Amino acid sequence: MKRKSLSTLAAALSCFFLPSALCSAQSSDTPPGNSSQNQTPPAQQQTPAAQLPNAPSSSKSEPSLEDLGFSASQTQADAQRQALLDKRTHMLKVHQRLGLIAAIPITATVIASFGAGGKDTSSASRDLHAALGGVAGDLYFASAYYAIRAPRIPGTTTRGPIRFHKAMAWIHGPGMIATPILGIMAFDQKSKGEKVHGIASAHGPVAIVTAGAFGAALLSVSVKF
Repeated sequence: MKRKSLSTLAAALSCFFLPSALCSAQSSDTPPGNSSQNQTPPAQQQTPAAQLPNAPSSSKSEPSLEDLGFSASQTQADAQRQALLDKRTHMLKVHQRLGLIAAIPITATVIASFGAGGKDTSSASRDLHAALGGVAGDLYFASAYYAIRAPRIPGTTTRGPIRFHKAMAWIHGPGMIATPILGIMAFDQKSKGEKVHGIASAHGPVAIVTAGAFGAALLSVSVKF
C-alpha cells in the first residue's frame, strides 16, 4: 500500500512539473496486455461484395435480336405473307385430296374401256364407261382449280418432286381435255353402229397416256424417293 501511494504521489508531482499534454498522453495509455483485445485483426475485416474485383453482375441479361444485327422490321411477323401462306397451304391440301379421289374413277374408267370398244359391245358398257369418265373429269378439273388458284408466294422456288409433279401436268392436263372430246366422237360413231375411225380412234391411246401421266404425278407427291 505504501508503494502504491508513493507511485501515485510521484505521478501527481510529475504532472505538476511536466506539461499538461505529456501528462494526458501518459494517463490515456492503456496497459500493454489490453491493447490486443481492442484491435480487430485485418484478416477478420470483411470487404463488401460490391467492392470485390470482377464481381459478377446480377443484372446481366441475354443479348437481344437487335444486338445480333436484326432490325425491328425483320423480327416482326409479316401478317399479309402469313395469310397468303395459310391460304396456299389450304388450297393445295384440297387439291391433293381431290386428286386422290379422282384417281378412283379414272382407274375405273380405264378398266371399263376394255368393254366399251369393239363391234359386239353393249350400249350399257359404253354408258358406264362414259359415266365414269364424266365423274373422273369433274373431280380432275376441281382438283386442278385449287392448284391453279392457290396464291403464289414471292421469292419461293419449286424443287424436287414438285417440279416433276408440275411437269406431268403439261401432259395429263391437255390429255384430260382431249380425251373426253375424242371419247364423245367415238361414242357417237359406236352408237350409229360404225367402227371408230378417224381422229376418234386416238381416244384410247390418249386416255392411257393421260392416266399414266396423272398416276406418275400423283406418286411424285405421295411417295418419297
